[in-house]
Amino acid sequence: MDNASLSRKPPQASELAADEIPEAVRDHPYPEAGQSQSKKKGLIWKLLGLAALAFGVSIWLHLNFNLFPATSQAEQTQQNPAPVSSASGSVASPATNPKAGTAPATPDNLLGHLPYPEAPAKDLVGVTPDGSVKLRTSAAAKYQEMANAAAASGIYFAPISGFRSVEDQQHVFFDVKAERRQNASKRAEVSAPPGYSEHHTGYAIDIGDGSAPDTNLSPSFENTQAFKWLEANAVAFSFEMSFSKNNPQGVSYEPWHWRFVGDKQSLETFYKAHSMKK
Repeated sequence: MDNASLSRKPPQASELAADEIPEAVRDHPYPEAGQSQSKKKGLIWKLLGLAALAFGVSIWLHLNFNLFPATSQAEQTQQNPAPVSSASGSVASPATNPKAGTAPATPDNLLGHLPYPEAPAKDLVGVTPDGSVKLRTSAAAKYQEMANAAAASGIYFAPISGFRSVEDQQHVFFDVKAERRQNASKRAEVSAPPGYSEHHTGYAIDIGDGSAPDTNLSPSFENTQAFKWLEANAVAFSFEMSFSKNNPQGVSYEPWHWRFVGDKQSLETFYKAHSMKK
């Protein structure tokens, strides 16, 4: 081999003819880079496949296990309307549903009057010398204090009616109603049906003015000195007027009718009357 041959450098890859470069090298000039891109593409497709699978599983769980977000109260009401009564076909409402617990209970009144228990005979004492007018022990004691305080001011009460039994009220309501040819609603404006009178609680009393007997059981009693004293002082003895003007129960104005609310039992007896709305 001559010196020319020895001094000649081997040809660079760039100088080789295209047909002298191996086919594999011609197709992938950067073999390692090609392999990396292939791996990346495979990984991307795998990730896309997993995402699609997860999405499909989530849809399947929602459909089969009711995992959708809770609907609002309004949407639930539209989707599940209140049950309809099979007897009347009317839709049940909170007022008629005892389990609703939202609507206040309606007082069990009859013609504007409320039912009351009858006082036990053993708890009744007289507030007049002859014992004809009686009240419960606690009410009688306070009434006597009140009458004595009024008398000290020169005003004398005339007790007209205290406790009346349910049987007595039967006569007061029905017999007088028949005598006066009144219907039940009209009679109830001035007298309670039996079982619905404050008088048989033993806490109520009708009071007159001893100096003006002509005003007894009349709205004109409001013009007497006895009434004016009661208006100013009765509360101090735990008495209150039951049927004021335009009272919520719709009972006629009775300035002579007062009731005792000075202990737990008497207050509980009349609380419904206080809660009634016109």
